[in-house]
Order: sequence, then C-alpha cells, then structure tokens
Amino acid sequence: MSSSIQPEEKKPFPWHLIVFLGPGLLIYVTFSVYPLLDTLILSLYQEQLGESYFVGLENFVTLVTDENWSSAFWNALSNNFQFFAFHMLLQNPIGLILAVLLSSPKLRLAGTYRTLIFMPTMLSVVIVGFVWQLILSPIWGISEEFLYSVGLGQFFDAWLGKEGSALVTLSFISVWQFVGIPMMLIYATLLNIPDDIIDASTVDGANAFQTFWYIKLPLILPTIAMVSILTFVANFNAFELIYAVKGALAGPNFSTDLLGTFFYRTFFGFQLQQGSSTMGAAVATLMFLIILVGVMLFLFFVQRRIQRFQF
Repeated sequence: MSSSIQPEEKKPFPWHLIVFLGPGLLIYVTFSVYPLLDTLILSLYQEQLGESYFVGLENFVTLVTDENWSSAFWNALSNNFQFFAFHMLLQNPIGLILAVLLSSPKLRLAGTYRTLIFMPTMLSVVIVGFVWQLILSPIWGISEEFLYSVGLGQFFDAWLGKEGSALVTLSFISVWQFVGIPMMLIYATLLNIPDDIIDASTVDGANAFQTFWYIKLPLILPTIAMVSILTFVANFNAFELIYAVKGALAGPNFSTDLLGTFFYRTFFGFQLQQGSSTMGAAVATLMFLIILVGVMLFLFFVQRRIQRFQF
C-alpha cells in the first residue's frame, strides 16, 4: 500500500500586518525607542573641548558621589519621593471615595459633579500653576481674605515662599488638578460590576459598607493597581507645575526641586550653571531606571498578589 506525500502549501506572507502595524511601529521607534537609546548612549560620554569621549559609568558615579552634584541629585530624588507619596496617600484615596459616591444610584446630579471634578485635568498645567500662584499670593491673592472671612485667618501664610511648605502646597495643587483621573478610572470599573452580584449581597443582608469592602473592592483592585503605576510614572516625570510656579531653580532654596527640574538645569543650563548634554543624559537615564525598577517591583510584589487573590 503506497501513500503519496503531498507537499505542504506555503502560507502567504502576511503583508497586511506590515501595512497596518508598520506606520505605528515606525512612529514608535522614531519618537520613543531611538531617543531612549540615544540618551542611554550619550550618558556614557563626556564632552571636552567640543569633542566627546567615552567614559563609561563615570557620569553616574559623579552624580551620586561628587560633592558638586550629589547633594542636588539626592535632594531632588528625596523631594520626588515625597511628591509621589503625597499623591498616593491623598489623591488616589480621594479619587476612590469620589468614585464610590458618584457610582451610587441614589446620588442626584452625579453627572454634574463628575464633570466639575474632572474639568481641572483638561486645563494646562502652566495655567493652573499661574492661577494658584495668584490665588496664594500674600500681596494680591484672595486666599488671605477668604480665610479671614471664615475665621481661619491665623493659619494664612506665604506657603509657596517657605521651604517647609512650598512642596506640600504644590502637591496639594497637583492633587486638586489630577484627582479626576483616578476617580474616572475607578468609577468606570465600578459601573462594570454586574448588578446581580450587588443584589445577591443585599439579599444576603450585607449593608453598603460590607458590599463595598467584600464585593466591590476586590473587583476593582486591578484598576487601583494600574492607577498606582500611573501615579508613580507621572510623579517621577513631573516638571511643568514646578517650573510654572517656582521656575527652573525650584525655590525657595531648591526645596521644590524634582528630578525633572534638576534634569532641565543640568541639560540646558540656567543662569550661572552651564548646561551639559552628557550629564543631562545621565540624569534622564537614572530617571528612566528609577521608573523601570519601581514598576517592575510593583508588578512582581503587588500585581502577583492581586492575581492570586482574584483567582
């Protein structure tokens, strides 16, 4: 009994994938991958007399150990962690509470409240910083008169002009502007929870708090995790608000200096500080590595537990 072996038909090359994915991939490589790789390479060089010399990791060692650079770098990094912690402990919990309240079917005018809370996120950070700088000004701002009108005038101070309160004040402004983002993301997730699950918990005798804590919260944990990652990445890339309110020097006395403003002064220079593209690239590379390590640690230690809890 003989059997004939038929040659396998060759599948046509998927040209449609190139047609549909090619333009997007080209734009991504041109504007994201290439600048990133170029920055990583530039951070390994130093410029002397108009020529570049390969120095390896010397720029990074200089940033973290040299007395002319390390104090500014560690100060900016410390401020960045405080800025991030403030958002994590205030912005995201407030966003969660607002999302839970707005998702309640008993709340009237929920759509109006949702729009008003989300509107600041659509404003330019520069405009927001300028407006709040006018509001909090001790000379012509309205905050002092408002506090006196409600009996809290003794608490008024030049918050943006003092080292101990400037970063906290800017954090409050940032939270006010961007609290609508975690609110909307969590709100959308709450709306996608099936009504049958909520009705079943009500039938079993659970009150509103128990329904949220034991039913809704476990179901929105992945969204809360995503919001936390977005908050981490956004805060360690923060620059516009600090620059708009306090300028490139991030005063007073660099008390509001973040890695973004530190990178700006290092790369472009400012006043008496001469700019250095290679040292600026080293700062940008460290910012990228900090964000990368932070996201990886979060995904490894937190995301895995969330998935294990769900399944």
